[in-house]
Amino acid sequence: MGVEAGRLVPLVDEGLGNSAYLLDVGSGRALAVDPPRDLRALRAEARRRHLTVTWVAETHLHADFLSGAVQLAATDGATILASATGRRTFPHHGLTDGDEIDLGGLTLQAWSTPGHTDEHLSYLLRDGPTAVGVFTGGSLIVGSVARTDLLGEDRTVELAHAQYASLHRLAALPDPTEIWPTHGSGSFCSAPPGSARTTTVGAEKTTNPLLRAPDVDTFTTRLLTSLGSYPAYFRWLAEMNRHGPQVVTGTPGLARLSADEVRRLLAHGAVLVDVRPVTDVAAGHVPQALAIPLRAQFATWLGWLVPPEQPVVIVRNPDQAEEDILWPALTVGIEHIAGELDGGMSAWIADGGPVTRTALIRAPEISGPVLDVRQAGEYAAGHLPGAVHLELGDLAAAAPDAVPAGPTVVMCGHGERAMTAVTLLERAGRADLAVLVGGPQDWVAVTGQRLREGT
Repeated sequence: MGVEAGRLVPLVDEGLGNSAYLLDVGSGRALAVDPPRDLRALRAEARRRHLTVTWVAETHLHADFLSGAVQLAATDGATILASATGRRTFPHHGLTDGDEIDLGGLTLQAWSTPGHTDEHLSYLLRDGPTAVGVFTGGSLIVGSVARTDLLGEDRTVELAHAQYASLHRLAALPDPTEIWPTHGSGSFCSAPPGSARTTTVGAEKTTNPLLRAPDVDTFTTRLLTSLGSYPAYFRWLAEMNRHGPQVVTGTPGLARLSADEVRRLLAHGAVLVDVRPVTDVAAGHVPQALAIPLRAQFATWLGWLVPPEQPVVIVRNPDQAEEDILWPALTVGIEHIAGELDGGMSAWIADGGPVTRTALIRAPEISGPVLDVRQAGEYAAGHLPGAVHLELGDLAAAAPDAVPAGPTVVMCGHGERAMTAVTLLERAGRADLAVLVGGPQDWVAVTGQRLREGT
């Protein structure tokens, strides 16, 4: 019967750069592949289609998000399908290479495709003997493969060699076979920029530079030289997924905290995370707050900059929904959210709390040193002449002399990461910083000058 149009629904998380999948297999049953802990989009789609998730297939132990598989097993009775070699400690149906699951007309076959992780499985979907498509996780993604350095430097080359073999195993499928990856553009698991989230075997044979590498050594060199930094939470989420995240009961909410309660929490080691837009944070924020504006990339920077054991207090605007803060936080393992400042900044000011303000400037106003906190690849693609580069993720641990002395303009692509950087530096004692509104292209448009490339 194949997969008819509309029966396979990709559910894209633009912030984390990943896709989960919901497959209608008939009779009101569905297969979910690599669902995140934030199941809101998947549940909404299942409700709309009157589907019950019967199976959950995990391609690998994810390092970039906490899985929703255990949640679906607990609340929906779904059977979890995963690698038998993954040493997961929760109930699941362990699969080895070649094992098959009858989905009721379609067959799901496990393929061992190590490389991104040791226990990585891809799932070939067949209609009788015909290959329809394959859920590839990180073993084959649009234009690339996922990174192989997450298990440590001593394993990176070994896993790259395994990834090469897995990639070519998948490439041996018929050219029309659909490729449904988990990782996509925007993922720190290493996907090139681009809007496409799915592909075919034939298209990848033509366009994927890693698949076209003439030998394993060339492949390994190309892959490893393309890898950039990745968020701090990648170091512990895979192990959390091995044991399964705690099942969430009810609807998460933010406890209301008075200004005095917030002060006591901060005095005992909590961090205050201000999720308001850049302009609001600049107009006035609580001293020592860490600004992480609420947007698609919120979870990435929250998990990167806040240790999982540190209690968090939130400052938000009334139009910023609690669930849009809490579910992304839970998905990257930030569990200890003590609550929110009741009444927000207005209540803080009314209570006599001190306020820190940050200057916002535009490209024509730039004078003096510039600190660019974008990723290395972004900086190399084009930056302001003379700009000092330091990735936002490295800023907290950087030596003091890595940041320009004196009044400095901090910039990124739009302004959000720059505001986060400024508040990090304010927490370290700096008070002479401004945020550039906009990014490099705004500077080009105003000045008519060209950006510098390279490092």
